Amino acid sequence: MKIKTKLTLGIGLLFFMILLLSSVGIRNINALKNDSENILIANYNTLEYARNMLMALDEIQLKSDGFDDFEKNLDKQKNNVTEQGEAQATDQISHHLQLLKANPKDETLHLLIRKDISEIMRLNMIAIQRKSDIAKETARTANIWIVMSSTICFLLGITLLINLPSNIANPVRELTDSIREIAAKNYSQRVYYKSKNEFGELADSFNSMAEKLEEYNSSNLSKLLIEKKRIETLINNMHEPVIGLDENKRILFINNEALKISGLRIEDVIGKTAQDVAVSNDLVRSLIGDLSQNVDENKHPADSIKIYADEKESYFEKEVVNITIVPTGEKEKKLIGQVIVLKNITPFKELDFAKTNFIATVSHELKTPIASIKMSLQLLENQNTGPVNAEQHQLIDSIKEDSDRLLKITGELLNMSQVETGNIQLSIQESSPAKILEYALDAVKVQAEQKQVELIVNSEENLPSIKADTEKTAWVMINFLTNAIRYSSPSGQIHVQIKRLGNLIQFSVKDEGKGIDSRYRSKIFNRYFQVPGSAKTGTGLGLAISKEFIEAQGGHIGVTSEIGMGSTFYFDLAEFS
Repeated sequence: MKIKTKLTLGIGLLFFMILLLSSVGIRNINALKNDSENILIANYNTLEYARNMLMALDEIQLKSDGFDDFEKNLDKQKNNVTEQGEAQATDQISHHLQLLKANPKDETLHLLIRKDISEIMRLNMIAIQRKSDIAKETARTANIWIVMSSTICFLLGITLLINLPSNIANPVRELTDSIREIAAKNYSQRVYYKSKNEFGELADSFNSMAEKLEEYNSSNLSKLLIEKKRIETLINNMHEPVIGLDENKRILFINNEALKISGLRIEDVIGKTAQDVAVSNDLVRSLIGDLSQNVDENKHPADSIKIYADEKESYFEKEVVNITIVPTGEKEKKLIGQVIVLKNITPFKELDFAKTNFIATVSHELKTPIASIKMSLQLLENQNTGPVNAEQHQLIDSIKEDSDRLLKITGELLNMSQVETGNIQLSIQESSPAKILEYALDAVKVQAEQKQVELIVNSEENLPSIKADTEKTAWVMINFLTNAIRYSSPSGQIHVQIKRLGNLIQFSVKDEGKGIDSRYRSKIFNRYFQVPGSAKTGTGLGLAISKEFIEAQGGHIGVTSEIGMGSTFYFDLAEFS
Protein backbone atom coordinates (compact mmCIF):
# COMPACT_ATOMS: atom_id res chain seq x y z
CA MET A 1 0.00 0.00 0.00
CA LYS A 2 1.29 3.45 -0.91
CA ILE A 3 2.30 5.82 1.87
CA LYS A 4 -0.08 8.41 0.49
CA THR A 5 -2.92 5.89 0.66
CA LYS A 6 -1.99 4.95 4.24
CA LEU A 7 -1.98 8.58 5.31
CA THR A 8 -5.28 9.22 3.53
CA LEU A 9 -6.92 6.18 5.13
CA GLY A 10 -5.51 7.00 8.56
CA ILE A 11 -6.65 10.60 8.48
CA GLY A 12 -10.00 9.53 6.95
CA LEU A 13 -10.50 6.97 9.70
CA LEU A 14 -9.79 9.58 12.36
CA PHE A 15 -12.31 11.87 10.68
CA PHE A 16 -14.88 9.04 10.59
CA MET A 17 -14.34 8.32 14.30
CA ILE A 18 -14.92 11.97 15.12
CA LEU A 19 -18.16 11.92 13.11
CA LEU A 20 -19.21 8.63 14.73
CA LEU A 21 -18.69 9.90 18.25
CA SER A 22 -20.47 13.13 17.39
CA SER A 23 -23.45 11.29 15.85
CA VAL A 24 -23.84 8.86 18.76
CA GLY A 25 -23.63 11.65 21.27
CA ILE A 26 -26.08 13.92 19.48
CA ARG A 27 -28.57 11.06 18.90
CA ASN A 28 -28.62 9.98 22.55
CA ILE A 29 -28.74 13.51 23.85
CA ASN A 30 -31.78 14.17 21.62
CA ALA A 31 -33.46 10.98 22.93
CA LEU A 32 -32.96 12.12 26.55
CA LYS A 33 -34.26 15.55 25.60
CA ASN A 34 -37.42 14.08 24.03
CA ASP A 35 -38.12 11.91 27.11
CA SER A 36 -37.73 14.89 29.39
CA GLU A 37 -39.96 17.05 27.24
CA ASN A 38 -42.65 14.30 27.25
CA ILE A 39 -42.71 14.29 31.05
CA LEU A 40 -42.86 18.08 31.22
CA ILE A 41 -45.48 18.64 28.54
CA ALA A 42 -47.74 15.61 29.02
CA ASN A 43 -47.71 15.03 32.79
CA TYR A 44 -46.23 17.95 34.67
CA ASN A 45 -48.69 20.40 33.07
CA THR A 46 -51.66 18.11 33.94
CA LEU A 47 -50.52 18.04 37.58
CA GLU A 48 -50.27 21.81 37.51
CA TYR A 49 -53.83 22.09 36.11
CA ALA A 50 -55.13 19.61 38.70
CA ARG A 51 -53.54 21.57 41.55
CA ASN A 52 -55.12 24.81 40.23
CA MET A 53 -58.53 23.10 39.98
CA LEU A 54 -58.26 21.94 43.60
CA MET A 55 -57.45 25.47 44.70
CA ALA A 56 -60.41 26.84 42.69
CA LEU A 57 -62.65 24.12 44.23
CA ASP A 58 -61.63 25.30 47.68
CA GLU A 59 -62.69 28.84 46.70
CA ILE A 60 -66.04 27.55 45.46
CA GLN A 61 -66.57 25.61 48.69
CA LEU A 62 -65.78 28.61 50.87
CA LYS A 63 -67.15 31.53 48.89
CA SER A 64 -69.17 29.96 46.10
CA ASP A 65 -66.75 31.86 43.80
CA GLY A 66 -64.00 30.41 41.59
CA PHE A 67 -65.91 28.62 38.87
CA ASP A 68 -64.09 30.70 36.20
CA ASP A 69 -60.62 29.58 37.34
CA PHE A 70 -61.82 26.02 37.64
CA GLU A 71 -63.30 26.00 34.12
CA LYS A 72 -60.19 27.66 32.66
CA ASN A 73 -57.87 24.96 34.06
CA LEU A 74 -60.39 22.27 33.12
CA ASP A 75 -60.34 23.47 29.52
CA LYS A 76 -56.51 23.26 29.53
CA GLN A 77 -56.74 19.78 30.97
CA LYS A 78 -59.13 18.70 28.24
CA ASN A 79 -56.50 19.77 25.69
CA ASN A 80 -53.70 17.88 27.53
CA VAL A 81 -55.25 14.40 27.92
CA THR A 82 -52.37 11.97 27.30
CA GLU A 83 -52.86 8.95 29.56
CA GLN A 84 -55.28 6.06 29.43
CA GLY A 85 -58.36 6.68 31.71
CA GLU A 86 -57.51 10.38 31.92
CA ALA A 87 -60.26 11.33 29.44
CA GLN A 88 -63.00 9.55 31.48
CA ALA A 89 -61.86 11.27 34.68
CA THR A 90 -61.84 14.63 32.90
CA ASP A 91 -65.37 14.05 31.60
CA GLN A 92 -66.54 13.09 35.13
CA ILE A 93 -65.10 16.38 36.40
CA SER A 94 -67.05 18.31 33.71
CA HIS A 95 -70.26 16.49 34.55
CA HIS A 96 -69.93 16.96 38.29
CA LEU A 97 -68.99 20.62 37.74
CA GLN A 98 -72.25 21.26 35.96
CA LEU A 99 -74.12 19.73 38.88
CA LEU A 100 -72.03 21.77 41.32
CA LYS A 101 -72.92 24.99 39.58
CA ALA A 102 -76.56 24.24 40.33
CA ASN A 103 -75.85 23.39 43.97
CA PRO A 104 -72.53 24.93 45.12
CA LYS A 105 -72.95 23.78 48.69
CA ASP A 106 -73.33 20.09 47.88
CA GLU A 107 -70.50 18.40 49.74
CA THR A 108 -70.97 15.14 47.89
CA LEU A 109 -70.25 16.82 44.57
CA HIS A 110 -67.16 18.41 46.05
CA LEU A 111 -65.92 15.02 47.14
CA LEU A 112 -66.66 13.47 43.75
CA ILE A 113 -64.80 16.24 41.91
CA ARG A 114 -61.83 15.89 44.27
CA LYS A 115 -61.86 12.14 43.67
CA ASP A 116 -61.85 12.70 39.89
CA ILE A 117 -58.94 15.22 40.13
CA SER A 118 -57.02 12.80 42.35
CA GLU A 119 -57.55 10.09 39.74
CA ILE A 120 -56.08 12.36 37.05
CA MET A 121 -53.09 13.15 39.29
CA ARG A 122 -52.59 9.46 40.09
CA LEU A 123 -52.65 8.52 36.42
CA ASN A 124 -50.05 11.21 35.58
CA MET A 125 -47.82 10.31 38.54
CA ILE A 126 -47.79 6.72 37.32
CA ALA A 127 -47.01 8.02 33.82
CA ILE A 128 -44.18 10.19 35.17
CA GLN A 129 -42.66 7.17 36.94
CA ARG A 130 -42.97 5.10 33.80
CA LYS A 131 -41.47 7.76 31.57
CA SER A 132 -38.70 8.36 34.09
CA ASP A 133 -37.80 4.68 33.85
CA ILE A 134 -37.84 5.04 30.06
CA ALA A 135 -35.49 8.06 30.32
CA LYS A 136 -33.14 6.09 32.58
CA GLU A 137 -33.12 3.25 30.10
CA THR A 138 -32.43 5.75 27.32
CA ALA A 139 -29.52 7.19 29.34
CA ARG A 140 -28.14 3.71 30.03
CA THR A 141 -28.42 2.83 26.36
CA ALA A 142 -26.73 6.13 25.46
CA ASN A 143 -23.87 5.37 27.85
CA ILE A 144 -23.46 1.94 26.33
CA TRP A 145 -23.37 3.34 22.81
CA ILE A 146 -20.96 6.12 23.75
CA VAL A 147 -18.66 3.71 25.62
CA MET A 148 -18.76 1.26 22.73
CA SER A 149 -18.11 4.00 20.18
CA SER A 150 -15.34 5.53 22.33
CA THR A 151 -13.73 2.10 22.83
CA ILE A 152 -13.80 1.40 19.12
CA CYS A 153 -12.39 4.87 18.35
CA PHE A 154 -9.73 4.50 21.08
CA LEU A 155 -8.63 1.13 19.75
CA LEU A 156 -8.52 2.43 16.21
CA GLY A 157 -6.64 5.56 17.38
CA ILE A 158 -4.09 3.49 19.33
CA THR A 159 -3.63 1.26 16.31
CA LEU A 160 -3.00 4.28 14.10
CA LEU A 161 -0.73 5.88 16.72
CA ILE A 162 1.43 2.77 16.99
CA ASN A 163 1.48 1.64 13.39
CA LEU A 164 1.26 4.75 11.23
CA PRO A 165 4.30 6.70 12.66
CA SER A 166 6.39 3.53 12.78
CA ASN A 167 5.41 2.67 9.21
CA ILE A 168 6.80 6.04 8.16
CA ALA A 169 9.62 6.58 10.71
CA ASN A 170 11.19 3.10 10.64
CA PRO A 171 11.96 3.09 6.91
CA VAL A 172 13.26 6.67 7.18
CA ARG A 173 15.52 5.72 10.11
CA GLU A 174 16.75 2.62 8.35
CA LEU A 175 17.45 4.58 5.21
CA THR A 176 19.24 7.30 7.22
CA ASP A 177 21.47 4.71 8.92
CA SER A 178 22.27 3.16 5.56
CA ILE A 179 23.16 6.56 4.09
CA ARG A 180 25.54 7.13 7.03
CA GLU A 181 27.17 3.77 6.32
CA ILE A 182 27.57 4.69 2.65
CA ALA A 183 29.07 8.06 3.68
CA ALA A 184 31.54 6.09 5.81
CA LYS A 185 32.51 4.17 2.64
CA ASN A 186 30.73 0.95 3.68
CA TYR A 187 29.39 0.34 0.19
CA SER A 188 28.14 -3.17 1.05
CA GLN A 189 25.27 -1.66 3.05
CA ARG A 190 21.75 -2.48 1.75
CA VAL A 191 18.20 -1.57 2.74
CA TYR A 192 15.87 -4.59 2.95
CA TYR A 193 12.34 -3.22 2.64
CA LYS A 194 9.71 -5.52 1.14
CA SER A 195 6.73 -3.18 0.82
CA LYS A 196 5.77 -1.91 -2.62
CA ASN A 197 5.20 1.67 -1.52
CA GLU A 198 7.25 4.82 -1.96
CA PHE A 199 9.78 3.59 0.63
CA GLY A 200 10.14 0.35 -1.26
CA GLU A 201 10.91 2.29 -4.43
CA LEU A 202 13.35 4.49 -2.50
CA ALA A 203 15.03 1.41 -0.98
CA ASP A 204 15.39 -0.14 -4.45
CA SER A 205 16.95 3.07 -5.76
CA PHE A 206 19.27 3.25 -2.75
CA ASN A 207 20.36 -0.38 -3.13
CA SER A 208 21.02 0.23 -6.81
CA MET A 209 23.16 3.26 -5.97
CA ALA A 210 25.07 1.36 -3.24
CA GLU A 211 25.68 -1.54 -5.61
CA LYS A 212 27.10 0.79 -8.25
CA LEU A 213 29.26 2.53 -5.67
CA GLU A 214 30.55 -0.81 -4.42
CA GLU A 215 31.27 -1.90 -7.95
CA TYR A 216 33.05 1.38 -8.67
CA ASN A 217 35.01 1.18 -5.44
CA SER A 218 36.01 -2.42 -6.11
CA SER A 219 36.98 -1.67 -9.68
CA ASN A 220 39.30 1.15 -8.52
CA LEU A 221 40.73 -0.65 -5.49
CA SER A 222 43.42 -2.44 -7.47
CA LYS A 223 44.36 0.81 -9.17
CA LEU A 224 44.59 2.53 -5.83
CA LEU A 225 46.80 -0.25 -4.47
CA ILE A 226 49.07 0.00 -7.52
CA GLU A 227 49.28 3.78 -7.12
CA LYS A 228 50.03 3.35 -3.42
CA LYS A 229 52.88 0.94 -4.19
CA ARG A 230 54.18 3.30 -6.85
CA ILE A 231 54.19 6.24 -4.45
CA GLU A 232 55.85 4.18 -1.72
CA THR A 233 58.55 3.07 -4.17
CA LEU A 234 59.05 6.66 -5.31
CA ILE A 235 59.36 7.91 -1.73
CA ASN A 236 61.76 5.10 -0.75
CA ASN A 237 64.00 5.85 -3.72
CA MET A 238 64.28 9.53 -2.87
CA HIS A 239 67.76 10.48 -1.69
CA GLU A 240 66.31 12.90 0.84
CA PRO A 241 64.66 11.81 4.10
CA VAL A 242 60.86 12.18 3.91
CA ILE A 243 58.25 11.72 6.67
CA GLY A 244 54.49 12.00 6.07
CA LEU A 245 51.99 12.87 8.81
CA ASP A 246 48.21 13.09 8.87
CA GLU A 247 46.21 15.89 10.48
CA ASN A 248 46.58 14.22 13.90
CA LYS A 249 50.38 13.98 13.58
CA ARG A 250 50.14 10.22 12.97
CA ILE A 251 53.00 8.94 10.81
CA LEU A 252 51.65 7.67 7.48
CA PHE A 253 54.94 6.93 5.70
CA ILE A 254 58.68 7.26 6.17
CA ASN A 255 61.33 6.43 3.57
CA ASN A 256 64.54 4.48 4.01
CA GLU A 257 66.73 7.58 4.17
CA ALA A 258 64.70 8.91 7.11
CA LEU A 259 64.90 5.53 8.85
CA LYS A 260 68.67 5.46 8.32
CA ILE A 261 69.42 8.85 9.89
CA SER A 262 66.89 8.40 12.71
CA GLY A 263 67.89 4.86 13.65
CA LEU A 264 64.25 3.73 13.67
CA ARG A 265 62.54 0.64 12.28
CA ILE A 266 59.52 1.00 10.03
CA GLU A 267 57.31 -1.28 12.20
CA ASP A 268 58.02 1.00 15.18
CA VAL A 269 56.91 4.11 13.32
CA ILE A 270 54.06 3.55 10.85
CA GLY A 271 50.63 4.20 12.38
CA LYS A 272 52.01 5.77 15.55
CA THR A 273 51.78 9.42 16.49
CA ALA A 274 54.91 11.51 16.05
CA GLN A 275 54.65 12.58 19.70
CA ASP A 276 54.91 8.96 20.86
CA VAL A 277 57.92 8.30 18.63
CA ALA A 278 59.54 11.57 19.73
CA VAL A 279 59.61 10.38 23.33
CA SER A 280 62.46 8.01 22.51
CA ASN A 281 63.98 9.71 19.45
CA ASP A 282 65.70 13.10 19.60
CA LEU A 283 65.63 13.66 15.84
CA VAL A 284 61.86 13.18 15.53
CA ARG A 285 61.39 15.41 18.58
CA SER A 286 63.36 18.22 16.92
CA LEU A 287 61.48 17.76 13.62
CA ILE A 288 57.97 18.04 15.07
CA GLY A 289 58.77 20.65 17.70
CA ASP A 290 57.63 23.65 15.63
CA LEU A 291 55.02 22.15 13.31
CA SER A 292 52.16 24.57 12.66
CA GLN A 293 48.44 23.85 12.24
CA ASN A 294 47.95 26.97 10.14
CA VAL A 295 46.38 25.85 6.85
CA ASP A 296 47.22 29.19 5.22
CA GLU A 297 50.95 28.64 5.79
CA ASN A 298 52.25 26.34 3.09
CA LYS A 299 55.92 26.15 4.02
CA HIS A 300 57.84 26.63 7.20
CA PRO A 301 61.14 28.51 7.34
CA ALA A 302 64.06 26.20 6.64
CA ASP A 303 66.12 25.17 9.66
CA SER A 304 69.66 23.79 9.42
CA ILE A 305 70.00 20.55 11.41
CA LYS A 306 73.28 18.78 12.13
CA ILE A 307 72.95 14.99 12.20
CA TYR A 308 75.61 12.34 12.62
CA ALA A 309 74.96 9.95 9.75
CA ASP A 310 77.10 7.69 7.54
CA GLU A 311 79.92 7.94 10.11
CA LYS A 312 80.21 11.67 9.63
CA GLU A 313 78.46 14.90 10.48
CA SER A 314 75.82 15.78 7.92
CA TYR A 315 73.72 18.90 7.59
CA PHE A 316 70.07 18.94 6.59
CA GLU A 317 67.63 21.73 5.88
CA LYS A 318 64.11 21.01 7.08
CA GLU A 319 61.16 21.91 4.88
CA VAL A 320 57.58 21.31 6.02
CA VAL A 321 54.79 21.31 3.44
CA ASN A 322 51.18 21.54 4.64
CA ILE A 323 48.81 19.33 2.60
CA THR A 324 45.41 21.01 2.33
CA ILE A 325 42.20 20.26 0.45
CA VAL A 326 38.85 21.96 -0.03
CA PRO A 327 36.22 19.28 0.87
CA THR A 328 33.35 18.79 -1.56
CA GLY A 329 30.58 21.26 -0.87
CA GLU A 330 32.76 23.47 1.33
CA LYS A 331 34.79 26.61 0.73
CA GLU A 332 37.36 26.62 3.52
CA LYS A 333 40.68 24.80 3.26
CA LYS A 334 41.19 21.83 5.54
CA LEU A 335 44.56 20.53 6.71
CA ILE A 336 44.82 16.78 6.03
CA GLY A 337 48.50 16.24 6.70
CA GLN A 338 52.08 17.46 6.54
CA VAL A 339 55.21 16.23 4.77
CA ILE A 340 58.63 16.81 6.33
CA VAL A 341 61.48 16.85 3.81
CA LEU A 342 65.13 16.99 4.92
CA LYS A 343 67.38 18.35 2.20
CA ASN A 344 70.96 17.21 2.51
CA ILE A 345 73.05 20.36 2.35
CA THR A 346 76.26 18.77 3.61
CA PRO A 347 78.20 19.41 0.33
CA PHE A 348 77.14 23.06 0.40
CA LYS A 349 78.07 23.36 4.05
CA GLU A 350 81.49 21.84 3.33
CA LEU A 351 82.02 24.28 0.47
CA ASP A 352 80.85 27.12 2.71
CA PHE A 353 83.29 26.07 5.43
CA ALA A 354 86.07 25.85 2.86
CA LYS A 355 85.18 29.30 1.53
CA THR A 356 85.08 30.74 5.03
CA ASN A 357 88.44 29.19 5.95
CA PHE A 358 89.95 30.40 2.70
CA ILE A 359 88.68 33.94 3.25
CA ALA A 360 89.87 33.90 6.85
CA THR A 361 93.31 32.62 5.82
CA VAL A 362 93.68 35.09 2.95
CA SER A 363 92.45 37.99 5.07
CA HIS A 364 94.80 37.07 7.89
CA GLU A 365 97.73 36.75 5.49
CA LEU A 366 96.88 40.09 3.83
CA LYS A 367 96.88 41.98 7.11
CA THR A 368 100.67 41.62 7.47
CA PRO A 369 101.65 43.13 4.07
CA ILE A 370 98.97 45.82 4.42
CA ALA A 371 100.35 46.74 7.83
CA SER A 372 103.84 46.83 6.30
CA ILE A 373 102.57 49.13 3.54
CA LYS A 374 101.04 51.46 6.11
CA MET A 375 104.32 51.46 8.04
CA SER A 376 106.22 52.30 4.86
CA LEU A 377 103.79 55.13 4.12
CA GLN A 378 104.34 56.56 7.58
CA LEU A 379 108.13 56.46 6.95
CA LEU A 380 107.69 58.15 3.58
CA GLU A 381 105.63 60.91 5.21
CA ASN A 382 108.37 61.42 7.81
CA GLN A 383 110.63 64.30 6.83
CA ASN A 384 113.67 62.43 8.16
CA THR A 385 113.52 60.04 5.22
CA GLY A 386 113.82 62.86 2.74
CA PRO A 387 111.72 65.54 1.10
CA VAL A 388 108.59 64.59 -0.85
CA ASN A 389 107.27 66.72 -3.67
CA ALA A 390 103.57 67.44 -4.29
CA GLU A 391 103.09 64.69 -6.86
CA GLN A 392 104.74 62.11 -4.59
CA HIS A 393 102.63 63.31 -1.65
CA GLN A 394 99.49 62.84 -3.74
CA LEU A 395 100.59 59.29 -4.60
CA ILE A 396 101.28 58.59 -0.92
CA ASP A 397 97.76 59.81 0.00
CA SER A 398 96.24 57.60 -2.69
CA ILE A 399 98.21 54.56 -1.50
CA LYS A 400 97.27 55.36 2.09
CA GLU A 401 93.57 55.57 1.22
CA ASP A 402 93.71 52.27 -0.69
CA SER A 403 95.59 50.54 2.10
CA ASP A 404 93.04 51.80 4.67
CA ARG A 405 90.26 50.45 2.49
CA LEU A 406 92.07 47.11 2.10
CA LEU A 407 92.61 46.94 5.85
CA LYS A 408 88.92 47.63 6.46
CA ILE A 409 87.91 44.95 3.93
CA THR A 410 90.22 42.35 5.48
CA GLY A 411 88.88 43.28 8.92
CA GLU A 412 85.31 42.80 7.73
CA LEU A 413 86.19 39.50 6.09
CA LEU A 414 87.82 38.27 9.29
CA ASN A 415 84.77 39.35 11.32
CA MET A 416 82.49 37.62 8.84
CA SER A 417 84.59 34.47 9.13
CA GLN A 418 84.09 34.55 12.88
CA VAL A 419 80.37 34.95 12.38
CA GLU A 420 80.06 32.10 9.88
CA THR A 421 82.12 29.70 11.99
CA GLY A 422 80.25 30.69 15.15
CA ASN A 423 83.45 31.90 16.81
CA ILE A 424 82.30 35.41 17.70
CA GLN A 425 84.25 36.43 20.78
CA LEU A 426 82.01 38.65 22.91
CA SER A 427 82.92 40.39 26.12
CA ILE A 428 79.49 41.37 27.40
CA GLN A 429 79.65 43.58 30.47
CA GLU A 430 78.23 46.79 31.91
CA SER A 431 78.84 49.48 29.29
CA SER A 432 78.11 53.19 29.08
CA PRO A 433 76.01 54.26 26.04
CA ALA A 434 77.66 57.70 26.13
CA LYS A 435 81.18 56.24 25.96
CA ILE A 436 80.23 53.94 23.09
CA LEU A 437 78.85 56.91 21.18
CA GLU A 438 81.85 59.06 22.02
CA TYR A 439 84.25 56.38 20.77
CA ALA A 440 82.29 56.02 17.49
CA LEU A 441 82.12 59.78 16.92
CA ASP A 442 85.86 60.16 17.46
CA ALA A 443 86.49 57.41 14.91
CA VAL A 444 84.51 59.17 12.14
CA LYS A 445 85.22 62.77 13.12
CA VAL A 446 87.94 63.32 10.52
CA GLN A 447 85.89 61.64 7.77
CA ALA A 448 82.90 63.87 8.58
CA GLU A 449 85.04 67.04 8.59
CA GLN A 450 86.56 66.14 5.25
CA LYS A 451 83.08 65.93 3.69
CA GLN A 452 81.81 68.88 5.77
CA VAL A 453 78.98 66.80 7.21
CA GLU A 454 77.56 68.02 10.52
CA LEU A 455 76.96 65.40 13.21
CA ILE A 456 74.02 66.41 15.41
CA VAL A 457 73.90 64.39 18.63
CA ASN A 458 70.73 64.06 20.74
CA SER A 459 71.29 61.92 23.82
CA GLU A 460 68.99 61.67 26.80
CA GLU A 461 70.51 62.49 30.17
CA ASN A 462 71.11 59.95 32.96
CA LEU A 463 70.87 56.99 30.64
CA PRO A 464 71.44 53.67 32.45
CA SER A 465 74.26 51.31 31.55
CA ILE A 466 73.64 48.61 28.99
CA LYS A 467 74.61 44.94 28.81
CA ALA A 468 76.89 44.89 25.75
CA ASP A 469 80.31 44.29 24.24
CA THR A 470 81.66 47.83 24.05
CA GLU A 471 84.05 47.18 21.16
CA LYS A 472 81.53 45.31 18.96
CA THR A 473 78.76 47.82 19.70
CA ALA A 474 81.06 50.77 18.89
CA TRP A 475 82.02 48.95 15.67
CA VAL A 476 78.34 48.84 14.67
CA MET A 477 77.88 52.56 15.41
CA ILE A 478 81.02 53.37 13.40
CA ASN A 479 79.62 51.33 10.50
CA PHE A 480 76.28 53.19 10.70
CA LEU A 481 78.04 56.57 10.83
CA THR A 482 80.48 55.71 8.01
CA ASN A 483 77.62 54.67 5.72
CA ALA A 484 75.65 57.79 6.65
CA ILE A 485 78.61 60.04 5.84
CA ARG A 486 79.21 58.20 2.58
CA TYR A 487 75.62 58.65 1.36
CA SER A 488 75.15 62.21 2.69
CA SER A 489 75.64 65.19 0.44
CA PRO A 490 78.42 67.71 1.28
CA SER A 491 77.39 70.16 4.03
CA GLY A 492 74.60 67.78 5.02
CA GLN A 493 73.51 66.73 8.49
CA ILE A 494 73.48 63.42 10.31
CA HIS A 495 71.28 63.02 13.39
CA VAL A 496 72.60 60.67 16.04
CA GLN A 497 70.25 59.79 18.88
CA ILE A 498 70.30 57.66 22.01
CA LYS A 499 67.02 57.27 23.88
CA ARG A 500 65.35 54.99 26.34
CA LEU A 501 62.49 52.68 25.25
CA GLY A 502 61.15 50.91 28.33
CA ASN A 503 63.97 48.68 29.54
CA LEU A 504 65.85 49.09 26.23
CA ILE A 505 68.34 51.70 25.02
CA GLN A 506 68.06 52.59 21.34
CA PHE A 507 70.94 53.91 19.22
CA SER A 508 69.94 55.45 15.89
CA VAL A 509 71.68 57.24 12.99
CA LYS A 510 69.58 59.26 10.51
CA ASP A 511 71.07 60.57 7.28
CA GLU A 512 69.69 62.87 4.58
CA GLY A 513 70.60 60.63 1.66
CA LYS A 514 68.36 59.43 -1.16
CA GLY A 515 66.84 56.63 0.95
CA ILE A 516 66.33 52.93 0.28
CA ASP A 517 63.65 51.53 -2.02
CA SER A 518 61.09 49.34 -0.22
CA ARG A 519 62.09 46.42 -2.50
CA TYR A 520 65.56 46.31 -0.94
CA ARG A 521 64.89 47.13 2.73
CA SER A 522 64.33 43.47 3.66
CA LYS A 523 67.68 42.50 2.05
CA ILE A 524 69.81 45.35 3.37
CA PHE A 525 71.27 43.19 6.19
CA ASN A 526 72.03 40.23 3.92
CA ARG A 527 75.65 39.29 3.29
CA TYR A 528 77.32 40.83 0.23
CA PHE A 529 74.15 42.75 -0.64
CA GLN A 530 74.49 46.28 -1.97
CA VAL A 531 71.62 48.51 -3.07
CA PRO A 532 71.58 48.66 -6.88
CA GLY A 533 72.83 52.03 -8.13
CA SER A 534 74.87 52.79 -5.02
CA ALA A 535 78.60 53.41 -5.07
CA LYS A 536 80.12 49.97 -4.52
CA THR A 537 83.05 50.98 -2.31
CA GLY A 538 82.76 48.10 0.17
CA THR A 539 82.21 44.38 0.43
CA GLY A 540 78.54 44.51 1.40
CA LEU A 541 79.37 42.83 4.70
CA GLY A 542 79.24 45.76 7.12
CA LEU A 543 75.52 45.66 7.86
CA ALA A 544 75.45 41.83 7.88
CA ILE A 545 78.25 41.81 10.48
CA SER A 546 76.45 44.55 12.45
CA LYS A 547 73.29 42.41 12.54
CA GLU A 548 75.22 39.37 13.78
CA PHE A 549 77.02 41.44 16.47
CA ILE A 550 73.81 43.01 17.80
CA GLU A 551 71.74 39.81 17.74
CA ALA A 552 74.58 37.89 19.43
CA GLN A 553 74.19 40.38 22.29
CA GLY A 554 70.42 39.74 22.47
CA GLY A 555 69.54 42.99 20.73
CA HIS A 556 67.50 43.99 17.70
CA ILE A 557 68.63 45.89 14.60
CA GLY A 558 66.52 47.55 11.90
CA VAL A 559 66.10 50.33 9.37
CA THR A 560 63.36 52.75 8.34
CA SER A 561 63.68 54.56 5.04
CA GLU A 562 61.72 56.28 2.32
CA ILE A 563 62.91 57.36 -1.11
CA GLY A 564 64.03 61.01 -0.93
CA MET A 565 63.62 61.12 2.87
CA GLY A 566 66.90 59.56 3.96
CA SER A 567 67.40 56.45 6.11
CA THR A 568 67.44 55.72 9.84
CA PHE A 569 69.49 52.74 11.06
CA TYR A 570 68.97 51.72 14.67
CA PHE A 571 69.58 48.97 17.20
CA ASP A 572 68.25 48.25 20.70
CA LEU A 573 70.14 46.74 23.62
CA ALA A 574 68.88 45.83 27.07
CA GLU A 575 69.70 47.75 30.25
CA PHE A 576 72.26 46.28 32.60
CA SER A 577 70.53 44.83 35.63
